[in-house]
Amino acid sequence: MGGNKKIVGFGELLLRLGTRQFQRFSQAREFEAYYTGAEANTCVSLVNFGMEGYVVSKVPANDIGQACINFLKGHGLNTDYIVRGGDRLGLFYLETGASQRPSKVIYDRANSAITTLKKGEIDWKTVLEGKDWLHFSGTAPALGPNMPEVVEEACQVAKEMGVTVSCDLNYRKKLWSPEKAQRVMTGLMAYVDVLICNEEDAEMVFGIKAEGVDVRSGRLEAEKYQDVARQLRQRFGCKHIAITLRESLSATFNNWSGVLYDGAQLYRSRSYSMYVIDRVGGGDSFGGGLIYGLLTGMPLQDVIEFAAAASCLKHSIPGDFNLASLEEVKALMAGDASGRVQR
Repeated sequence: MGGNKKIVGFGELLLRLGTRQFQRFSQAREFEAYYTGAEANTCVSLVNFGMEGYVVSKVPANDIGQACINFLKGHGLNTDYIVRGGDRLGLFYLETGASQRPSKVIYDRANSAITTLKKGEIDWKTVLEGKDWLHFSGTAPALGPNMPEVVEEACQVAKEMGVTVSCDLNYRKKLWSPEKAQRVMTGLMAYVDVLICNEEDAEMVFGIKAEGVDVRSGRLEAEKYQDVARQLRQRFGCKHIAITLRESLSATFNNWSGVLYDGAQLYRSRSYSMYVIDRVGGGDSFGGGLIYGLLTGMPLQDVIEFAAAASCLKHSIPGDFNLASLEEVKALMAGDASGRVQR
């Protein structure tokens, strides 16, 4: 099911250097290395569910760039359209929090290879020929002065070719201001069929918020997000709006669910109480589950249940990639949340 569907993810590829065993940066004498990127993370989920994932980016023509490509290939991604050039691969340092101590991310991605991309450098007609879906996140246009027009070029060609476009807002305050994000993302929304965001993204980028909700309180009311979804749909005309709802009781314990809105009805997934091993990539795995459900024609209630179950499982897996199988997601969707040993 869905094996012939082809998804393209466009965005930055990064080297993630994480401390071991919940250590603080000041304690670390070694780091665990993973290669990652928001859109690549989403595509890995889809590969694990039996679809074809293509990553489009730019990495340096050196050994680190090659190591990144090899890592992605090892997880089943197609890397044929990755451009080589630029001086460096962006990276970020991760200190994984626990209990009441939050995780910390320090970016070191200024002047990375992808920021040297220019409009016309990627042959989008060739890339998108025969593909079903283009996915990008809000970090991609935030990376440099040329990037908004490069992303728009990709979206324009996708629209011309009848390829569905999805965007995960993924607002990062360390990359750009709310004002610039709003200006750029408002322009790009004209091309977006499926919009994914969380409760903070919608407020920070578009000034749309659920009344009477404080995300820092740890309690969220899904019903209030119908109004957020309705406002987003009215403003931008996206076919589907999906919102992830994370109740952060602490860095270790989160409640997790999602809602999906199609202009007529709000669909809410069940809520999962999670013991968090690694939350980085959690939203990307939700996007992967959502895209899978929509591409395979699941009923919309099943789409949001599948996305929430997939991303719930990701929170138990170290690294940015969701390595859960289709069977595991469907088992959790069907109610098997016991975590008992599979023998």
